Amino acid sequence: MTRVRLLQTELTWEDPAANRARFSGWLAEGGENCLQVLPEMFSTGFSMASERLAEPMDGETVGWMQNQADRLQSPLCGSVIIQDGGYYNRFLYCEPGRPPVTYDKRHLFRMADEHTHYAPGDRCPVFEFDGLRFKPQVCYDLRFPVYARNRGDYDVLIYVANWPATRREHWITLLRARAIENLCYVVAVNRVGTDGNGISYSGDSCVVDFRGETLLDLGNREAAADIRLDKAALEEYREAFPAWQDADDFRLLPP
Repeated sequence: MTRVRLLQTELTWEDPAANRARFSGWLAEGGENCLQVLPEMFSTGFSMASERLAEPMDGETVGWMQNQADRLQSPLCGSVIIQDGGYYNRFLYCEPGRPPVTYDKRHLFRMADEHTHYAPGDRCPVFEFDGLRFKPQVCYDLRFPVYARNRGDYDVLIYVANWPATRREHWITLLRARAIENLCYVVAVNRVGTDGNGISYSGDSCVVDFRGETLLDLGNREAAADIRLDKAALEEYREAFPAWQDADDFRLLPP
């Protein structure tokens, strides 16, 4: 059984030090050998001030993530504004004693001009934790099922987001759809509160299983909760209902 912990909180607008301090306390309660999941742009909120807020890969926030993983002997992940030959909304998975696994958000939210302030990613790695394979996605990626298509390469889709309350029904519906169509678990972490642009967030962080059933729902409050994902149950369901054998083949083009 693989333990995953969701951290759903407010975020202090464009203040990385305050947000790192906020999450230090939450992370300390998670214990060892538990993947702890933070929201999208957890150190700043969903800001387009990439030139002002971006940090390098050897900057304070990535260093903080690695130190937390080493100190707690427990991996963590979330996305951060990173400068690395360009500006990226970068998902980072940090585990003790190893360099981060990174994924740069592929689908940039043009309705907030994200595509003019950040560059899209061109690869989506899969990382493994405690026997399960995780494929990372970031917020707006949720609307693009082809990019999330399971080709037998992962067991869990993991979404980190700043998804507005006005579109919460889309969030809930699409998460369930991704779980059902890909015969996988979905772990999704959103934020709550209101950001510096006056946009409100309702949370709805959750875990959905391969049948589309909600196993954990944090509602609209600040909260942290963990759950154990059963690999044997997933494999048993895939064998009994092998829809993956009839999936259409395709090829993704570069962005």
